Amino acid sequence: MTATISHSPTAEADDRLSSTSLRLSLAPVGPAPALLDGAWWPRSRDLRAELPSLTAVLDPLWGRITRVTVNPAHWPIVPRKVPVAGHVVKVGWFLPEQDAHELLLLSYHVGRWNLLVIPPQTPAVSAAWLMAAASDPRGTSTASRLMQESTRLRSAYEADAVEAVWESEGGHDVRDPAARGRIPTVAAAMPRQPTGR
Repeated sequence: MTATISHSPTAEADDRLSSTSLRLSLAPVGPAPALLDGAWWPRSRDLRAELPSLTAVLDPLWGRITRVTVNPAHWPIVPRKVPVAGHVVKVGWFLPEQDAHELLLLSYHVGRWNLLVIPPQTPAVSAAWLMAAASDPRGTSTASRLMQESTRLRSAYEADAVEAVWESEGGHDVRDPAARGRIPTVAAAMPRQPTGR
């Protein structure tokens, strides 16, 4: 499954799609398990509202999801149970034991999966990068490490964008040899100071 990020021609259509489509990316099944099984980009930090659509997609793929655990650092309310289509998902939480940016899902018969939870307010470009990175079957990064890398990449991108605008408006870096050659050099003789003998 791949990331669902739609760019609709109208704002009204975009609002309709954004409220109904699930933003989820799953790693392909492979011989060597990665640290993460994919990424989920919920629209809010409300587990009661968000979990039903997630389990509706995952139940047929992974077996009925019966339990979910989170780190409450990013979830203002952690309900004990969430009713989903046809059953109830029990919700638990762990502070130091679970990565703050991760959701652990347990299936009754099949196993467990770890998803990176992308913060709802994340820009689409960063979210797409995070979804791809978390779905890489060779992935060796934890959820928190991916979030840190995304922040670093975004900061570098923004710095590059600012520099590009600055240079397009005529600014030049002092370390740029071409810029140094365009700055006229003025040599002026300093008048000699009389010596007091």
